[in-house]
Amino acid sequence: MPRGTSPPKKRFVAYYRVSTDKQGLTGNGLEAQKVAVKKYISSLECEILESFEEVESGANNRRPQLDAAIQLAKSQKAVLCIAKLDRLSRNAAFLLTLQESKIDFVACDMPNADKLSIGIIALLAQRERELISDRTRAGLAVARSRGVKLGSPNPAKAWQSAAKEIQRRKLGFACEILKSIKEIRGTGVKTLSRIADCLNKRGERTRRGGKFTPTSVKRILDSSAE
Repeated sequence: MPRGTSPPKKRFVAYYRVSTDKQGLTGNGLEAQKVAVKKYISSLECEILESFEEVESGANNRRPQLDAAIQLAKSQKAVLCIAKLDRLSRNAAFLLTLQESKIDFVACDMPNADKLSIGIIALLAQRERELISDRTRAGLAVARSRGVKLGSPNPAKAWQSAAKEIQRRKLGFACEILKSIKEIRGTGVKTLSRIADCLNKRGERTRRGGKFTPTSVKRILDSSAE
């Protein structure tokens, strides 16, 4: 490049996604993404070649608009720009495949992220999706064991019943531990850390089977005050 000549400005292909038809129809979610992308690209004094929008579930990796955006970015040697990493997918394999497509892409919420950090974020996002799924299955299993009918014509009502049952069990557990806490306090122990220590020495365990901490003791006390 001749001395004194400015390097060519980058060009961007913007991709926006929302996960529900309602968001797509009302524009909720899309506008926030567009504002973020426009602000980022304007700060670089660059241009958007074309924008692509899609209404699709994050669990679905078949996205014709994203495919089109990738192809245009490849052909024009442009950068694929998205507002947030989770707008692409919470599926680690999908995001890693995108990395291997040989195109440059940037997320406005973390423009300095390198391939290693993006790969780690993708794996963490995938794990989060798996944990949400596990918690949902566990909640439904509890509801089923309590006689809640699942798969009813009113799934929202069934889920509310399941959520209420889970909350009831949480409160029941808190009440049992609260009895132990009152006994410990009766001996003159007052601080959260010492109460937690006493609970652990008595063999008490949290709902998830772990040891008590000052924070978990405070949660029990707070729940009893509600």
